[in-house]
Amino acid sequence: MHDNTYLPDHFLRHIAAIMPDHLSMDEFVASCRRPLRRSIRVNTLKIGVPEFVLQMQQLGWLLDPVPWCETGFWLSREDESVPLGNTAEHLSGLFYIQEASSMLPVTALFASDKVKRDGILLDAAAAPGSKTTQIAALMNNQGMLVANEYSSSRLKVLSANIQRCGVTNVGMTHFDAKVFGQWLPETFDAILLDAPCSGEGTVRKDDDALRNWSLASIDEIAAVQAGLLESAFHALKPGGVLVYSTCTLSTLENQAICQSLLDKFGDALSFDSLADLFPGADKACTAEGYLHVWPQIFDSEGFFVARLRKHHSVPNPLFKPGKLGKFPYLPLPAKESEPMVREIGANFGVAPRGVLYGRNDEIWLFPEVFGELQGKLRFDRIGIKLAETFKKGYRLTHEWALAYGGAATHGVVELDSNNAREYMMGRDVWPELAAGSGEVIVRYQGQPLGMGKWVGSRVKNALPRELVRDNNLFNG
Repeated sequence: MHDNTYLPDHFLRHIAAIMPDHLSMDEFVASCRRPLRRSIRVNTLKIGVPEFVLQMQQLGWLLDPVPWCETGFWLSREDESVPLGNTAEHLSGLFYIQEASSMLPVTALFASDKVKRDGILLDAAAAPGSKTTQIAALMNNQGMLVANEYSSSRLKVLSANIQRCGVTNVGMTHFDAKVFGQWLPETFDAILLDAPCSGEGTVRKDDDALRNWSLASIDEIAAVQAGLLESAFHALKPGGVLVYSTCTLSTLENQAICQSLLDKFGDALSFDSLADLFPGADKACTAEGYLHVWPQIFDSEGFFVARLRKHHSVPNPLFKPGKLGKFPYLPLPAKESEPMVREIGANFGVAPRGVLYGRNDEIWLFPEVFGELQGKLRFDRIGIKLAETFKKGYRLTHEWALAYGGAATHGVVELDSNNAREYMMGRDVWPELAAGSGEVIVRYQGQPLGMGKWVGSRVKNALPRELVRDNNLFNG
């Protein structure tokens, strides 16, 4: 029990006034004081769900399916001596540690038959990356996903999670999300707006989430949310799908925000009912068809999810093209790109997919549809950095290995658990193999850990220094 969870009286009075009659306040308070069940989502860019389940059952992991996400599981482990984030499977991107309720918005988005998985999508508030990586997996790295994050401090962790999960179709941006309706009207096939909110639903993982809670602060946040949703609606193509979600409970931040969009644009949009999104969804469904997940319903965090369809264009008073600086990348000429792709394919049995661009001594792999956004938006990062060049050639990057190394058929060094642990601690390794030459993809249990290079009978470690871990690894 979380007996220290802060639940102020004025918050409880507010909840009692808006909670549906069939739900119990006693059960609400009790659920808020219970620790959350640990949950994870399998990353299908790296491994299939049946294969993952079998592999982890052999380690004593108990996996209970999350009913609203085909790749989500509640998890308990027989041996928790190694932190979940230090397990080999997490380090190699086989799963993402994600609260079960937060899997709902992406499930709702892709349950619509209107979403183009090879189109251009927007995750308007992306960090730390749980939903971005979930979307990218459902897109199977096709099309392009713009992952936007306004907070500078959260960009680094977003980028790290994208790389760890082998995502290659993302362009990262750093703006207040209200600019998308101004700069890119009717551009995106689908949009997820997981809006900043008061976080009332997160109290089960943060005892002090409500320490500064007030109705006045909710009014301020709601005004921001309404502006973000209107901007996202303008950025959505006619015929497109938009999911609005929050991890809060107040109707002022949820139902009222959706109603304000309906009031403003009328028959230009409609909200879908999510009552049949998964078995039991009707328990959390409102009269309008939204999902208002109270924590006691599914023993989860509190959450809100609404899905709308845009039927036709509306006047856009927001439109004002953004100012762009000089684009620092140039397409790599065919005489350079084609031999490089062939050589990588010959060396590793898998070739990069996308368009190669160069910048200084770097070669980047951009999504094939990037050209549709070029010159319209300033990106912090696009696709993956494939290689760094030098006088005698090029050196493939760590992120290339994470994205493509699992599919490589040669140019690979498979490590045992002891050597894999040494590698993740930043040390060179001596695999019991005949010495090779040149760059290699270093793998453990068939999954890439990074790059290395043969030097005699050892493999020189190329793991980026910021990813080096301590010795409490792999035993979980």
